[in-house]
Amino acid sequence: MIFDQCKAPAKAAFLALSVAAPLFLSACMSSEKDLDLSTYVDQTEPADVLYNQGLANLNAGRLNEAAKKFSAVDRQHPYSEWARKSMVMGAFTNYRQGNYEDAISAAKRYLTLYPSTDEAAYATYIIGLSYYRQIRDVTQDQKEARQTIQAMQEVVTRWPDSEYVEDAKEKIRFANDQLAGKEMQVGRYYLERREYLAAVKRFRTVLEQYSNTRHIEEALARLVEAYYALGLTDEAQTAAAVLGHNFPSSPWYKDSYKLLQSNGLQPRENAGSWISKAGKLITGA
Repeated sequence: MIFDQCKAPAKAAFLALSVAAPLFLSACMSSEKDLDLSTYVDQTEPADVLYNQGLANLNAGRLNEAAKKFSAVDRQHPYSEWARKSMVMGAFTNYRQGNYEDAISAAKRYLTLYPSTDEAAYATYIIGLSYYRQIRDVTQDQKEARQTIQAMQEVVTRWPDSEYVEDAKEKIRFANDQLAGKEMQVGRYYLERREYLAAVKRFRTVLEQYSNTRHIEEALARLVEAYYALGLTDEAQTAAAVLGHNFPSSPWYKDSYKLLQSNGLQPRENAGSWISKAGKLITGA
Protein backbone atom coordinates (compact mmCIF):
# COMPACT_ATOMS: atom_id res chain seq x y z
CA MET A 1 0.00 0.00 0.00
CA ILE A 2 1.12 3.55 -0.65
CA PHE A 3 -0.99 5.53 1.76
CA ASP A 4 0.13 9.16 1.99
CA GLN A 5 -0.92 11.61 4.68
CA CYS A 6 -2.32 13.95 2.06
CA LYS A 7 -4.86 11.55 0.53
CA ALA A 8 -3.03 11.27 -2.76
CA PRO A 9 -3.12 7.43 -2.80
CA ALA A 10 -6.88 7.54 -2.37
CA LYS A 11 -7.10 9.34 -5.67
CA ALA A 12 -4.68 6.90 -7.24
CA ALA A 13 -6.92 4.04 -6.22
CA PHE A 14 -9.96 5.90 -7.53
CA LEU A 15 -8.34 6.42 -10.90
CA ALA A 16 -7.38 2.79 -11.15
CA LEU A 17 -10.83 1.51 -10.27
CA SER A 18 -12.77 4.01 -12.34
CA VAL A 19 -10.80 3.31 -15.50
CA ALA A 20 -9.86 -0.35 -15.49
CA ALA A 21 -10.39 -2.31 -12.32
CA PRO A 22 -10.45 -5.68 -14.10
CA LEU A 23 -7.34 -4.84 -16.06
CA PHE A 24 -5.59 -3.71 -12.90
CA LEU A 25 -6.35 -6.99 -11.21
CA SER A 26 -5.05 -8.95 -14.15
CA ALA A 27 -1.94 -6.76 -14.21
CA CYS A 28 -1.29 -7.52 -10.56
CA MET A 29 -1.33 -11.24 -11.39
CA SER A 30 0.77 -10.89 -14.52
CA SER A 31 4.32 -12.12 -14.95
CA GLU A 32 7.12 -10.88 -12.76
CA LYS A 33 8.49 -8.66 -15.52
CA ASP A 34 5.82 -6.08 -14.62
CA LEU A 35 7.41 -5.54 -11.24
CA ASP A 36 11.09 -5.92 -12.03
CA LEU A 37 13.65 -3.16 -12.02
CA SER A 38 14.45 -3.35 -15.70
CA THR A 39 14.54 -0.11 -17.66
CA TYR A 40 13.26 -1.95 -20.73
CA VAL A 41 9.82 -0.94 -22.00
CA ASP A 42 8.22 -3.09 -24.68
CA GLN A 43 7.36 -0.78 -27.54
CA THR A 44 4.55 -3.15 -28.59
CA GLU A 45 2.74 -3.04 -25.24
CA PRO A 46 -0.83 -1.67 -25.44
CA ALA A 47 -1.58 1.50 -23.49
CA ASP A 48 -3.84 -0.21 -20.97
CA VAL A 49 -1.23 -2.85 -20.19
CA LEU A 50 1.50 -0.26 -19.62
CA TYR A 51 -0.82 1.80 -17.45
CA ASN A 52 -1.78 -1.09 -15.23
CA GLN A 53 1.83 -2.22 -14.98
CA GLY A 54 2.54 1.28 -13.71
CA LEU A 55 -0.19 0.96 -11.10
CA ALA A 56 1.09 -2.45 -10.04
CA ASN A 57 4.61 -1.09 -9.60
CA LEU A 58 3.26 1.92 -7.75
CA ASN A 59 1.38 -0.22 -5.27
CA ALA A 60 4.44 -2.44 -4.86
CA GLY A 61 6.51 0.60 -3.95
CA ARG A 62 8.63 0.46 -7.10
CA LEU A 63 8.29 4.15 -7.86
CA ASN A 64 11.02 4.35 -10.49
CA GLU A 65 9.45 1.55 -12.49
CA ALA A 66 6.00 3.06 -12.10
CA ALA A 67 7.24 6.41 -13.42
CA LYS A 68 8.77 4.70 -16.46
CA LYS A 69 5.55 2.88 -17.27
CA PHE A 70 3.40 6.01 -17.00
CA SER A 71 5.89 7.94 -19.10
CA ALA A 72 5.82 5.19 -21.72
CA VAL A 73 2.05 5.43 -22.02
CA ASP A 74 2.23 9.18 -22.52
CA ARG A 75 5.06 8.85 -25.03
CA GLN A 76 3.77 5.90 -27.05
CA HIS A 77 0.03 6.61 -26.95
CA PRO A 78 -0.27 10.43 -26.76
CA TYR A 79 -3.68 12.05 -26.27
CA SER A 80 -5.33 8.73 -25.48
CA GLU A 81 -7.48 8.25 -22.40
CA TRP A 82 -4.68 6.14 -20.92
CA ALA A 83 -2.14 8.86 -21.60
CA ARG A 84 -4.35 11.37 -19.81
CA LYS A 85 -4.61 9.15 -16.75
CA SER A 86 -0.91 8.35 -16.89
CA MET A 87 -0.01 12.03 -16.88
CA VAL A 88 -1.74 12.51 -13.53
CA MET A 89 -0.32 9.32 -12.09
CA GLY A 90 3.14 10.29 -13.32
CA ALA A 91 2.82 13.61 -11.50
CA PHE A 92 1.80 11.79 -8.33
CA THR A 93 4.66 9.31 -8.66
CA ASN A 94 7.19 12.12 -9.04
CA TYR A 95 5.71 13.77 -5.96
CA ARG A 96 6.08 10.56 -3.97
CA GLN A 97 9.72 10.31 -5.09
CA GLY A 98 10.44 13.85 -3.96
CA ASN A 99 10.92 15.02 -7.55
CA TYR A 100 8.81 18.07 -6.87
CA GLU A 101 9.76 20.14 -9.90
CA ASP A 102 8.99 17.22 -12.20
CA ALA A 103 5.69 16.69 -10.42
CA ILE A 104 4.78 20.36 -10.83
CA SER A 105 5.76 20.31 -14.49
CA ALA A 106 3.71 17.19 -15.23
CA ALA A 107 0.66 18.49 -13.34
CA LYS A 108 0.82 21.87 -15.08
CA ARG A 109 1.07 20.15 -18.44
CA TYR A 110 -2.00 18.12 -17.58
CA LEU A 111 -3.93 21.27 -16.65
CA THR A 112 -2.92 22.93 -19.92
CA LEU A 113 -4.24 19.99 -21.94
CA TYR A 114 -7.19 18.95 -19.77
CA PRO A 115 -8.32 21.87 -17.58
CA SER A 116 -11.92 20.73 -17.17
CA THR A 117 -11.59 17.04 -16.36
CA ASP A 118 -12.43 15.38 -13.05
CA GLU A 119 -8.72 15.01 -12.27
CA ALA A 120 -7.93 18.73 -12.74
CA ALA A 121 -8.54 19.38 -9.04
CA TYR A 122 -6.14 16.59 -8.14
CA ALA A 123 -3.47 17.88 -10.53
CA THR A 124 -3.73 21.32 -8.94
CA TYR A 125 -3.57 19.74 -5.50
CA ILE A 126 -0.36 17.90 -6.45
CA ILE A 127 1.15 21.24 -7.51
CA GLY A 128 0.23 22.72 -4.12
CA LEU A 129 1.65 19.73 -2.25
CA SER A 130 4.89 19.90 -4.22
CA TYR A 131 5.37 23.56 -3.33
CA TYR A 132 4.35 22.87 0.28
CA ARG A 133 7.05 20.23 0.66
CA GLN A 134 9.65 22.79 -0.39
CA ILE A 135 8.72 25.53 2.10
CA ARG A 136 11.85 26.67 3.91
CA ASP A 137 12.66 27.98 7.35
CA VAL A 138 11.44 31.53 8.00
CA THR A 139 15.02 32.78 7.93
CA GLN A 140 15.03 32.01 4.20
CA ASP A 141 13.01 33.17 1.21
CA GLN A 142 9.34 32.19 1.37
CA LYS A 143 8.64 31.91 -2.37
CA GLU A 144 7.37 28.36 -2.00
CA ALA A 145 4.95 29.42 0.75
CA ARG A 146 3.39 31.98 -1.58
CA GLN A 147 3.20 29.40 -4.38
CA THR A 148 1.55 26.93 -2.01
CA ILE A 149 -1.13 29.46 -1.16
CA GLN A 150 -1.74 30.25 -4.82
CA ALA A 151 -2.17 26.61 -5.84
CA MET A 152 -4.18 25.52 -2.81
CA GLN A 153 -6.43 28.57 -3.00
CA GLU A 154 -7.26 27.57 -6.56
CA VAL A 155 -8.31 24.15 -5.27
CA VAL A 156 -10.55 25.78 -2.66
CA THR A 157 -12.04 28.31 -5.08
CA ARG A 158 -12.55 26.20 -8.19
CA TRP A 159 -13.48 22.91 -6.54
CA PRO A 160 -15.14 23.82 -3.20
CA ASP A 161 -16.71 20.36 -2.89
CA SER A 162 -13.48 18.50 -3.63
CA GLU A 163 -12.13 15.95 -1.18
CA TYR A 164 -8.89 17.95 -1.14
CA VAL A 165 -10.38 21.23 0.13
CA GLU A 166 -9.91 20.69 3.87
CA ASP A 167 -6.28 19.71 3.52
CA ALA A 168 -5.74 22.58 1.06
CA LYS A 169 -7.04 25.00 3.70
CA GLU A 170 -4.65 23.54 6.27
CA LYS A 171 -1.75 24.02 3.90
CA ILE A 172 -2.83 27.61 3.26
CA ARG A 173 -2.92 28.31 6.99
CA PHE A 174 0.56 26.88 7.43
CA ALA A 175 1.94 28.88 4.50
CA ASN A 176 0.38 32.09 5.81
CA ASP A 177 1.95 31.41 9.18
CA GLN A 178 5.31 31.06 7.47
CA LEU A 179 4.89 34.38 5.66
CA ALA A 180 3.91 36.07 8.92
CA GLY A 181 6.91 34.47 10.60
CA LYS A 182 9.18 35.93 7.95
CA GLU A 183 7.77 39.41 8.54
CA MET A 184 8.31 38.98 12.27
CA GLN A 185 11.88 37.83 11.77
CA VAL A 186 12.72 40.90 9.69
CA GLY A 187 10.79 43.18 12.05
CA ARG A 188 12.76 41.95 15.05
CA TYR A 189 15.97 42.59 13.16
CA TYR A 190 15.00 46.23 12.59
CA LEU A 191 13.81 46.59 16.16
CA GLU A 192 17.15 45.39 17.51
CA ARG A 193 18.90 47.93 15.28
CA ARG A 194 16.54 50.65 16.57
CA GLU A 195 15.17 51.21 13.10
CA TYR A 196 11.72 51.57 14.56
CA LEU A 197 9.78 52.80 11.53
CA ALA A 198 11.04 49.90 9.43
CA ALA A 199 10.10 47.53 12.25
CA VAL A 200 6.61 49.01 12.54
CA LYS A 201 6.07 48.43 8.82
CA ARG A 202 6.78 44.71 9.20
CA PHE A 203 4.64 44.25 12.31
CA ARG A 204 1.84 46.19 10.66
CA THR A 205 1.92 43.78 7.72
CA VAL A 206 1.45 40.87 10.11
CA LEU A 207 -1.51 42.55 11.81
CA GLU A 208 -3.24 43.59 8.59
CA GLN A 209 -2.49 40.62 6.33
CA TYR A 210 -1.96 37.66 8.66
CA SER A 211 -4.44 38.30 11.44
CA ASN A 212 -5.32 34.62 11.88
CA THR A 213 -1.78 33.38 12.49
CA ARG A 214 -0.02 32.55 15.73
CA HIS A 215 2.23 35.62 15.41
CA ILE A 216 -0.45 38.22 16.17
CA GLU A 217 0.20 38.47 19.90
CA GLU A 218 3.90 39.16 19.45
CA ALA A 219 3.26 41.54 16.55
CA LEU A 220 1.01 43.70 18.73
CA ALA A 221 3.52 43.61 21.59
CA ARG A 222 6.33 44.61 19.24
CA LEU A 223 4.20 47.50 17.98
CA VAL A 224 3.82 48.66 21.58
CA GLU A 225 7.60 48.49 21.98
CA ALA A 226 8.41 50.25 18.70
CA TYR A 227 5.83 53.04 19.08
CA TYR A 228 6.84 53.58 22.69
CA ALA A 229 10.47 53.96 21.60
CA LEU A 230 9.39 56.49 18.96
CA GLY A 231 7.49 58.50 21.54
CA LEU A 232 4.16 57.75 19.87
CA THR A 233 2.49 56.78 23.11
CA ASP A 234 -1.07 56.99 21.78
CA GLU A 235 -0.33 54.28 19.22
CA ALA A 236 1.57 52.24 21.82
CA GLN A 237 -1.40 52.40 24.17
CA THR A 238 -3.79 51.40 21.39
CA ALA A 239 -1.68 48.40 20.40
CA ALA A 240 -1.58 47.29 24.05
CA ALA A 241 -5.35 47.74 24.40
CA VAL A 242 -6.06 45.65 21.30
CA LEU A 243 -3.64 43.01 22.56
CA GLY A 244 -5.29 42.93 25.99
CA HIS A 245 -8.78 42.79 24.53
CA ASN A 246 -8.01 39.80 22.31
CA PHE A 247 -5.43 38.00 24.46
CA PRO A 248 -5.89 39.10 28.08
CA SER A 249 -3.87 36.19 29.50
CA SER A 250 -0.99 36.52 27.06
CA PRO A 251 2.54 36.95 28.46
CA TRP A 252 3.03 39.46 25.63
CA TYR A 253 0.22 41.59 27.06
CA LYS A 254 1.73 41.47 30.52
CA ASP A 255 5.06 42.68 29.15
CA SER A 256 3.38 45.46 27.17
CA TYR A 257 1.35 46.56 30.17
CA LYS A 258 4.48 46.67 32.30
CA LEU A 259 6.31 48.75 29.67
CA LEU A 260 3.55 51.36 29.56
CA GLN A 261 3.16 51.40 33.33
CA SER A 262 6.86 52.22 33.70
CA ASN A 263 6.02 55.66 32.31
CA GLY A 264 2.69 56.04 34.07
CA LEU A 265 0.66 54.93 31.04
CA GLN A 266 -2.02 52.30 30.57
CA PRO A 267 -3.54 50.54 27.57
CA ARG A 268 -6.12 52.81 25.97
CA GLU A 269 -7.66 52.27 22.58
CA ASN A 270 -7.97 55.04 20.03
CA ALA A 271 -10.83 54.01 17.74
CA GLY A 272 -9.42 56.10 14.90
CA SER A 273 -6.07 54.33 14.87
CA TRP A 274 -5.18 51.89 12.12
CA ILE A 275 -4.31 49.43 14.88
CA SER A 276 -7.85 49.53 16.24
CA LYS A 277 -9.30 48.95 12.78
CA ALA A 278 -6.89 46.12 12.03
CA GLY A 279 -7.61 44.60 15.43
CA LYS A 280 -11.16 43.88 14.32
CA LEU A 281 -9.76 41.35 11.84
CA ILE A 282 -8.19 39.20 14.53
CA THR A 283 -9.83 35.78 14.68
CA GLY A 284 -8.06 34.46 17.75
CA ALA A 285 -5.71 32.07 15.96
